[in-house]
Amino acid sequence: RVSMSDKFPRLYLARKVKKDGSLYFGPYTSGAAVWGTIRFLNSTFQIRDCKDAFFSSRKRPCMTHQIGRCTAPCTAYISEEDYKEDIKGAVAFLRGRDKSVVRELTKKMKTAATEERFESAAKTRDAIESLKKILERQAVVNDTSEIDQDVVGFHGTESGTLVETIHIRSGRVIGNRPHFISLLDPNAPEEDVREWLTSFINQYYEDEFVPDELLLPVDLGTDLMKLLEAVLKERGGHSVRVRFPTDDAGHKLLEMANSNALSHYRDYVDKSEAKTRGLEEIQAKLHLPTLPLRIECFDISNFQGAETVASQVVFEDGAPNKDQYRRYKIRTVQGENNDFESMREVLTRRLRHDEYDDPQLIVIDGGKGQLGIAMEVLKEAGRSDIPVVGLAKARAKGKFSDQEISATEERFYLPGRANPVTFKPGTEAFQILVGIRDEAHRFAITYHRKLREATSLESELDFVVGLGEKRKRALLTKYPSLDAIKAASIDDLSKTPGMNRVLAERVL
Repeated sequence: RVSMSDKFPRLYLARKVKKDGSLYFGPYTSGAAVWGTIRFLNSTFQIRDCKDAFFSSRKRPCMTHQIGRCTAPCTAYISEEDYKEDIKGAVAFLRGRDKSVVRELTKKMKTAATEERFESAAKTRDAIESLKKILERQAVVNDTSEIDQDVVGFHGTESGTLVETIHIRSGRVIGNRPHFISLLDPNAPEEDVREWLTSFINQYYEDEFVPDELLLPVDLGTDLMKLLEAVLKERGGHSVRVRFPTDDAGHKLLEMANSNALSHYRDYVDKSEAKTRGLEEIQAKLHLPTLPLRIECFDISNFQGAETVASQVVFEDGAPNKDQYRRYKIRTVQGENNDFESMREVLTRRLRHDEYDDPQLIVIDGGKGQLGIAMEVLKEAGRSDIPVVGLAKARAKGKFSDQEISATEERFYLPGRANPVTFKPGTEAFQILVGIRDEAHRFAITYHRKLREATSLESELDFVVGLGEKRKRALLTKYPSLDAIKAASIDDLSKTPGMNRVLAERVL
């Protein structure tokens, strides 16, 4: 997303398309792909990447300007007009107008060289080379096209259907996105491809970028295609052509989409079958009554007993379901390092939520002690029917010396069993169980660090005479970090609700 309504726009990662005056591009296959593109464009066109609060508080350029990655619009080192020319270059690239971008940058480089601004010319030259490297990695399907196209293909059996969308911008393939629809067999006589494909398209483009043209793998008929065109025009704000191609170029694009769908379908089914085998091994080795389709893992994080937190991570069908993640701030145990009582609290609070689906397995990050606490909580809640296992981290063999130290296997402790169960490293079962433990640890640590940073910032402000809770909250709302507050001017700080110039001087 490019925030065109801002005086000095910047690039954002957007999850949904909104009618807010911004320009939206994509969709991209992953968050990593989006951040990679944003970093590349920020560096190439020297676009600001700071938050608005930090931007408005600057009195002098930051380190990003000093290393040549930003033109410092925050301190008027570049005019609004010139900055927006850089934004135009980034937007043109996102729209697939790569030839015009390279052409304009080449012109800019030659002008700088003629005027003996050799450092500027060198930076522009490097930007051109970076652009060319990116373009080399994008497949060209039509080097004369100037429109945005999406191509839809699919492949399915009784195991389900995979629908593939390929995104083409100005003749270049910028990405693709597979979607697996379980329980849909496109070959079943009761399934009408026009019905489910129309439904898919309607749902898909509720929040996605709407292209100029949409190529479909089947002919939906004139009425349905006109209806889709009207719906997509309303959502995209521009005319959209929906068609089943009869030309050679269109057929080749459909073949590519269908081929990708087949390949991703096989990958999905293979991974799904591997996950199922892993869950079956977990069920067998841990003696579970049912296949553990929903596994919940809990972990505790603290620093010398301060800001103790817990995480709840959920794996469904052997894979993370981040919508089901939960984090808890421990209330009953503070100021002391007591993981056992912290685990007791978080499990007790979790079991009060009847609206959550029941897990077929609870994994506790810890050994026999933590497992014992979990069993007590389950018994008190009348939920001893939920299986629980304690996962202890691997220990190192031998003494610490210059010799190589090899780790023992991860140990899984079961209620009523003295010796732990082990899984062979590298197996799907091992990866699922260790993966959910590691994810729970990561999620807890992230939350704990966030709370510690907030506490640290608040404690610094506690020493400012006359700065009460309301004013503190106002500062913390306006400025995201202590560095942002330190970088702000007295005038900016004094404009914060409840602040005045005297207090602003004390803060700084």
